[in-house]
Amino acid sequence: MEFIFDHFAPHQLSAIRAVTDVFKGQPNAGGFFDNSQSDIGSVEFGERGIGNRLVLSPEALLKNISEIQKSNGLAESVNLVPRVDISEELSAKGVDLNISVEMETGTGKTYSYIRTIYELYKTYGFCKFVIVVPSVAIREGTLKNLEITAKEMRALYGVPANYTVWDSANRNALRNFSASNSLQILIINIDSFASDSNIINTVTEQGVKPIEFLQATNPIVIVDEPQNMETPIRRRAIDNLNPLCTLRYSATHKNPYNLISRLTPVDAYNAGLVKQIQVDGITAEQNYNAAFVALKEIQRGKASLKAKVTIFVNGEAGSVNQKDVALSLGDDLFVKSNRREIYRDGFILESIEADKGLIEFSGGLILRVGDSQGGFTDELQQFQIERTVRWHFERAKKLHPLGIKVLSLFFIDKVANYRSPEGKAKFEEYFEGAFTKYSKKSEYKGLIPYRADEVHRGYFSQDKKGVLKDTKGVTKDDEDTYSLIMKNKEELLNLENPVQFIFSHSALREGWDNPNVFQICTLNESVSEVKKRQEVGRGLRLPVNSDGQRIVDKDINLLTVIANESYEAFTRALQTEIEEDTGIPFTGKIADANRAKVQVRYTKAALTRENYPLLFDLWDRVSFHTRYAVSYEEATLVNKAIQFLKDKNHYPTVTRLTLQSNTAKIQMSGEGLLAQSTSNALRETQGRANAIPDVFGFIQSRIKLSRSSIAGLFKECGRIDELMINPQRFLEYVVAVFERAKNEILYEGGVKYEKGPAWDASYTQKLFTDELGEVLQDQVLEVRPDFADKTAFNYYRTDSAIEDNFARDCEVNEAVKFFFKIPKGFKIPTPIGNYTPDWAVVLEHDSKLYFVSETKGTLDPGKLRDEERFKIRMGSQFFSALQTDIGYKLAVRANDLIRST
Repeated sequence: MEFIFDHFAPHQLSAIRAVTDVFKGQPNAGGFFDNSQSDIGSVEFGERGIGNRLVLSPEALLKNISEIQKSNGLAESVNLVPRVDISEELSAKGVDLNISVEMETGTGKTYSYIRTIYELYKTYGFCKFVIVVPSVAIREGTLKNLEITAKEMRALYGVPANYTVWDSANRNALRNFSASNSLQILIINIDSFASDSNIINTVTEQGVKPIEFLQATNPIVIVDEPQNMETPIRRRAIDNLNPLCTLRYSATHKNPYNLISRLTPVDAYNAGLVKQIQVDGITAEQNYNAAFVALKEIQRGKASLKAKVTIFVNGEAGSVNQKDVALSLGDDLFVKSNRREIYRDGFILESIEADKGLIEFSGGLILRVGDSQGGFTDELQQFQIERTVRWHFERAKKLHPLGIKVLSLFFIDKVANYRSPEGKAKFEEYFEGAFTKYSKKSEYKGLIPYRADEVHRGYFSQDKKGVLKDTKGVTKDDEDTYSLIMKNKEELLNLENPVQFIFSHSALREGWDNPNVFQICTLNESVSEVKKRQEVGRGLRLPVNSDGQRIVDKDINLLTVIANESYEAFTRALQTEIEEDTGIPFTGKIADANRAKVQVRYTKAALTRENYPLLFDLWDRVSFHTRYAVSYEEATLVNKAIQFLKDKNHYPTVTRLTLQSNTAKIQMSGEGLLAQSTSNALRETQGRANAIPDVFGFIQSRIKLSRSSIAGLFKECGRIDELMINPQRFLEYVVAVFERAKNEILYEGGVKYEKGPAWDASYTQKLFTDELGEVLQDQVLEVRPDFADKTAFNYYRTDSAIEDNFARDCEVNEAVKFFFKIPKGFKIPTPIGNYTPDWAVVLEHDSKLYFVSETKGTLDPGKLRDEERFKIRMGSQFFSALQTDIGYKLAVRANDLIRST
């Protein structure tokens, strides 16, 4: 197969034109690539070879750049970016010319700069180019792109390019590069020349450093992914090449020097230049029944080691929370978890071995960095693989008849999870089981006519003995892996090639670049910390059919990411990364710092009785200390709780914990990323023996009950068998029904409030003073000037349209003489937490009437949530206990208070 390129893609032509226009005014090539030896041409002949020559002045270049930026709607540069700390000799020869082009991943960045090379050669005669790359992966990708575009470029421009990769064993290649008068392209890794000790910077027997041959050519340097080369050492190394110009190409510039062309992720996505994205978020219910421990990292201090682990801890009100804790030798997870019973025995940290990346607990548990135990990692990863296979078959059914090969890509952290010397490892078994399952389904029968063991392949680095190994993607051993991936690029697109599922190491993520990847699944022990843009980037390119033609149909071009987190979390992270990488905020996400703010102040000079007599008349009636007592018969409580627990509509049968798949398609706009749910699926986890905690201790730590009362519920509820299936969930049910029963008894009269002494005047002043100051404008409602005398502040602190409407109604209602939003520091204590009512209102209807009002949009307490209904009942009892003439009412409008008199 040969790829067919679109030579007229507007976004690529725009980027190419932007670069060539920078040199507008530079002498043209003498003929069609006929380089003139005149003193004013673009080619210079020197002692060490033939090089580029720039005739334009810095002022002319800056003028060109500004015009291009203005035309492309970009900020105009005020100066050229200076080079970094280079020798006086090079400084005298060169000009400070750094140019940036931003192109979203998958839109043909490499093709664009390769074609730009030919355009610059054709238009101006520039003939020496150096492509600087940050990694072996990008080097191999660039080399592959030069290979597959060579025929097309020769057809377009009529000349070939000589391209080579710097090899320290072949130093004469630089002499040839320098001496040739033809179009020359050198690819070199930044680490090959950034250090003085590199061979290229070392004086040879002839008394010359190899790099001097490059410097003599005054090359145009193209930096691929420059954000990886922004350290002073690397910038200095690039400038030390003596470039005529440095062109920087990336989707995620760290410093976009003199940016002249920009194709944002949103522009590319909405124009259909990349695949659309959907996320299949795989999540598991937290398994609180097991002793969950995950080792995240080992931290080295000056004199000690610590292990950072994730565990479950007991929280407030019976909650269980996931928390990261740092452990030193001797630390006990039972203590660190706030005495969580499941960690009582065997979880004292006894050993930290930083070199091996492992820790050991007193009970014999050994964890390596990235490992976990007690969760559903294996089941979740198996479900991820199955979902990937499912999506693959669905896409293949649609696309194979169109001649489009479907590929699925798995990134894994540990080679041993896929391939083991002893035989098949877990990922291989999971995959082959899932593939066999779907290949037997009637709707997919015969679609992929190969065995499960024929359709998947692993690409991993190996040592000299051929043993597969984990890697960081930057070692010598990785080079053969990248080469193999790239060489098989076209072969994998052949429908007759059985390989359709690729397993590769996470660290090799940059090296994978195949347009027909439709599914990407990252199999991590924890939520992937790899950037989402990097994760999806390997599958964004538009696919090709068997003839090498690019497909531009949005209904076909859909990438599915199978993630081990919710699609909401994935989408939020992706949006944040786009904002951070591009520096362009989405309009729908406005930081508090940029939101309008206003100052809340009193409507009069100060809070005094003279200025606000009606406020103090009312406040004197409510500002008392109170306390409450509760009373109920425990037998009544138990009977009610038993009846509640028997209601399976309210408390469904406890089942095994589930894995959930929720899929959503991502839409992008200037406002932000929106994930629209499209499908979901559930799977129960496999049955496993659960440790039963101290049930009496669990319940009694959350609600005060005797052991006999708890035992009575277990005996009579008829559901004790569910305790074995999911102990945590069932015990949460038990606590919930006891709490519900208690609240119902209290609601029916089990709470008695008792009035105490009045508040100190200074406390009243503090409550109101705390309401003053700067607040967000969209969280308050401004008092209309004509009604400022009817209230205490110039803004009402409202949190709903219902409250806004009530405030406006009180303003115009003639019976309302004064009203204000009750300060948030005013708290009514209740058995289920403190409560602050909404409004204080003074009415005049035959006589003065004083009310505290709660606005909920309804006058029927039965339509409220149980918690709201309970707190309103407690509010009524509280104000009755004050024995003042204060009324407490539920209201929608001011007239609702009047009608109640």
